[in-house]
Amino acid sequence: MTSSFNRFPLFISLILLTASVSATEFIDPPFSPKPRMITVYVAKKIVTMDPAIPIATAVAVSDGAIISVGSLADLKPWLDQYPHQINRQFENNILYPGFVDPHNHPLMAGFIQTAFPLTYLPLPNPWGTAFPGVPNLAAAIFKLKEYSASIPDPHQALLAWGYDIPAMQQVPNKSLLDQVSTLRPVLVWDASEHTIFLNSAAINKYLPNPEEVKKIIGVGINNDGSLTGEFLSSEATQFVIKHTGNDLMNPERLNRSMLYANDQAQQGGITTTTEMTFGILDIDLEKSMMQKFTNSDVTSLRISPVALADSFIAKYGDNAIEQVKALQQLNSDRLFYKGVKFMGDDAFLSETMKVENPGYTDWHQGIIFYPTPEDFERAMEPWWKAGFQIHVHSNGNGGNANVLNALQLLQDVKPRFDHRFTFEHFGVTSSMMIRKVKALGAIASVNPAYFYTRAGIQAPHIGVDRISYAPRVGDLVREGVVVALHSDNPVAPPLPLTEVWAVVNRQNLYTSDKKWAPAEAVTVQQAMRMVTIDAAYIAGLENKVGSIEPGKYADFTVLVDDPMSVPKEKIKDVKVIGTVLGGRFIPVTETNHERPY
Repeated sequence: MTSSFNRFPLFISLILLTASVSATEFIDPPFSPKPRMITVYVAKKIVTMDPAIPIATAVAVSDGAIISVGSLADLKPWLDQYPHQINRQFENNILYPGFVDPHNHPLMAGFIQTAFPLTYLPLPNPWGTAFPGVPNLAAAIFKLKEYSASIPDPHQALLAWGYDIPAMQQVPNKSLLDQVSTLRPVLVWDASEHTIFLNSAAINKYLPNPEEVKKIIGVGINNDGSLTGEFLSSEATQFVIKHTGNDLMNPERLNRSMLYANDQAQQGGITTTTEMTFGILDIDLEKSMMQKFTNSDVTSLRISPVALADSFIAKYGDNAIEQVKALQQLNSDRLFYKGVKFMGDDAFLSETMKVENPGYTDWHQGIIFYPTPEDFERAMEPWWKAGFQIHVHSNGNGGNANVLNALQLLQDVKPRFDHRFTFEHFGVTSSMMIRKVKALGAIASVNPAYFYTRAGIQAPHIGVDRISYAPRVGDLVREGVVVALHSDNPVAPPLPLTEVWAVVNRQNLYTSDKKWAPAEAVTVQQAMRMVTIDAAYIAGLENKVGSIEPGKYADFTVLVDDPMSVPKEKIKDVKVIGTVLGGRFIPVTETNHERPY
């Protein structure tokens, strides 16, 4: 029998082998060690998200990072030694850690939201008046004709975004879109960003080889073999967009898109965000844009781009992993390349996610991208073994079950601790799925807009029960799973306080008379963690942002009131005055209009 003495080194070796987070993750201070000048921000109340010192009234900042937190008297050991100034501009305001949106798409969100709007729900505009929405299909077609008439060149492409399939109850195929124009390419992107529709002119211009596109999941084909103009999956939509060239995706337009998304997020109090599909269009172009964005004083966000695995594999093949690792050489105090993203099933809003046992109320079941857990495990295994944090877009109960079983296989192949495998969205689930998420050490980044904007629209197709508890935030908390809230902009606007309001009250923004799965409600404190420190943890940035503690970046959200003190029904109405990024104050009045970038 092997002695305990002999087993001990083996156990230690296993720990070292399976550890997933490099020690450098914990010894990476964002600032120089000796302060040159200290600025002390005094506030009515500072909510730190540090359980040891949860409330403060003063925070000392030097070179963009936090030195000390407490009261002015508590800061005396620092202020007695170093030159300092007291800044009282926030003395009547509330400071929180800068909000973190751990699942965002600033490039694509800004791009499509600066196209012609076609949403069913009102669409906020950070630079002007909100779009009121179109109430039905006839109004959508009328609006498209109006847009087309405003473009002088009859052959210039028209891109509209936000068409809501469940609300309109019909897809705008090429026959409908040909009513808008038979000369002008017309492209209509749906609200989920996973589905796109083309008229005949657009098909003829951008897809001259129909046989090539017919092989892709979700492409609509008529009985005669012609294309219907329907591209009903993220894979099909990406194929279409990549073939539109400079008609849609020129650098000037994309730069404007990034600034638009920046200002959206800043006005919601966000200081750190992600780009969850980095590489979806063009890896080199996006890399250049990220460098420009994070080196600009006009912008006001830190950003963590997460590589889309399929894009890197398509470009680099067997060298994809090394290429993603190499991105980290570009990291700076505002740019953090981390992790890799996979797609499990399709979209919630377009009702193409994989729903089964039973399916949708019309009995269709949606799209899954890996037929079996074994297929999915094989795709992720090289990245898992290389130590990456893996994020998986997973929406329907069929998609979530497939991802869970694939994760089980990954753990069987190589057990890992603190791997932070993240379920992104985690829409339709069961309580037993959540228990397995906990058992496998995974975490969840969820989208509360699935009920707070979508419940009234999609209940007839998904079922009242499943739309009510999508997502099961309360169940995740009770099971001890780390969970964060996100916008998935453009799926929902990047408004963390609205997300907090939603999971605390379990109400719909537009039909507030009904509580949706009220047993899934969480406390205000739990919800505020989900947009600060727990969101930072899910993004792998908890040692840099997410709480107001010494050694972290001086990033704050400046509020008129404390969301934890106002009536819970009023949380979404708490006003954001501005943000502080590395000690630099940016009022919302600075970002509420377009400016040079």
